[in-house]
Amino acid sequence: MVSAIGQGLLWALLGLGLYLTFRILDFCDMTVEGTFPLGAATAVTAISHGVSPLLATLFAIGAGMLAGLVTGLLYTKGKIPSLLAGILTMTAIYSVNLRIMGKSNISLLGKPTLFNGRFMASLPQYFDSVAMGIIVIAIITILMVLFLATDYGQAFIATGDNPTMAKSLGIHTDKMVIVGLMVSNGMVGLCGALIAQNNGYADINMGIGTIVIALASIIIGEVAFGELTLNQRLVAVTLGSIIYRIILLVVLQLGFSANDLNLISSVVLAICMMLPQLEQHLNLKKSILKGVRPHE
Repeated sequence: MVSAIGQGLLWALLGLGLYLTFRILDFCDMTVEGTFPLGAATAVTAISHGVSPLLATLFAIGAGMLAGLVTGLLYTKGKIPSLLAGILTMTAIYSVNLRIMGKSNISLLGKPTLFNGRFMASLPQYFDSVAMGIIVIAIITILMVLFLATDYGQAFIATGDNPTMAKSLGIHTDKMVIVGLMVSNGMVGLCGALIAQNNGYADINMGIGTIVIALASIIIGEVAFGELTLNQRLVAVTLGSIIYRIILLVVLQLGFSANDLNLISSVVLAICMMLPQLEQHLNLKKSILKGVRPHE
């Protein structure tokens, strides 16, 4: 359970990153499937070459931001549809990751990481990921709340709500989209770097299915906690990520194989997305039944 909570906190970065584009900017960004392993590959390769784990993690954030910049330029300047722009960048990143690592996977066995420092090593088993997750999520969430409360952040929100109106107000919507994609993918790159260091390796295929994981965190948080303010939704994404990890833990305890995780993730996400429709249907059915007289 402690491990599931720790993993939920670390993976929540992925959900928060996608929340910026998927919910606030209304941009379907497939880049995250490539940015996640890019962050992992950058951090692990840097650490294996003697770079400090903290600096290597910053490199991963920078690499993620560059990936977001490419997608943003393809969309705003190249006029390529958002979904296709993300897919093109994601596909290109696969080759970039192979270039960075030089092979399909790299181990961090015997190498320093953010999780085996003096303080983290003194914690009980699995509590290192919980401590790191709480620290990072708290910092990122506070920064996001402060950013969205500024005039620039409000312009960012307006761009997602109504781009036409935002343009009429003098907001450079293309710039907002590019900045949003860079920040979002920078957070995803950070998530990849932390997960790789926590797992002790980076693999070329570790990004498969990450967008489903991110969407699950967002949808579960929204379904579980209902109507919330924007700031509360940021916290709900983190809680949704933890709930999602606990659901996976329960499913695995029931005897399912770890090879079925992607299938389980898709099923869980589909059910969560259908819950509001089912609830609406049931409420409608109840209201109809209440309006029917007994003799009818």
